[in-house]
Order: sequence, then C-alpha cells, then structure tokens
Amino acid sequence: MVAGESGLGKSTLVNSLFLTDLYRDRKLLGAEERIMQTVEITKHAVDIEEKGVRLRLTIVDTPGFGDAVNNTECWKPVAEYIDQQFEQYFRDESGLNRKNIQDNRVHCCLYFISPFGHGYGPSLRLLAPPGAVKGTGQEHQGQGCH
Repeated sequence: MVAGESGLGKSTLVNSLFLTDLYRDRKLLGAEERIMQTVEITKHAVDIEEKGVRLRLTIVDTPGFGDAVNNTECWKPVAEYIDQQFEQYFRDESGLNRKNIQDNRVHCCLYFISPFGHGYGPSLRLLAPPGAVKGTGQEHQGQGCH
C-alpha cells in the first residue's frame, strides 16, 4: 500500500521498483477537483518474474489521501480497507474449503510525508500503532489501526 499527498512520488517509486507503468490510464485532477476529492482505494496487479521465480503483486493506492483542506478523517477509508482485508482472510481461513484462498491483506504500507507540511498531521498518528509517532508534540494516545 502507498499513501500520502499527491505529488510526493508514490507513482514514480512504484513504477521504478517494478519497471512498469501501473498508472498509464490515470487522469490528473485540477486544483478545484482535488479539493472536493475523497479518499478512494484502487488496486493494481502486476506479475513479476525474477530468476525464474514468478510473483503476483498487488499495489494498493490511495488517491485523494491527504489532499483535502481538512484531513482529520482521511485515514478512515484506509483503516477500514485494511481491516476488511484481514477480516476476509480470517473468514476464508476459518472456512471448510481453504485450497484457493487469496491473501489480499496489506503486508506493507509506504507512507509518504510531505517535506512542506507542518508536522506529521493526524492521518499518520491515527494510522500508526499507539506510541509509534514521537516528537510531534502531540504524541498519539488513542487507538491505532491494526
């Protein structure tokens, strides 16, 4: 999963890592459209082969994350998506037919922090486990996302 404000290099990093263009059909939004945009979750699948080892990788992108004027709730769709994937995997593992289970859980989240921001903001503090974000003057005391 990659998360962060627009223009921080998320797409560039993903495309460079996997030598592909996952975002060729992407429509770039203007300033007014970005103000009204909400966080959505998009999945891109890519097949990678390295030295005879084949791997199917799913990149989960979060367009709109952190782009609004008021970002106090922007973390909720991301946390809900992560929770849904873990719950689905648990249900599949608990079932009788476990041969063809797809693991769509989020195993890694790269959070891009803007160098122009004013601290980490509420979105990073709420996505992080309790006590993980220090030095902001507003140490996270609430519940973190699993």
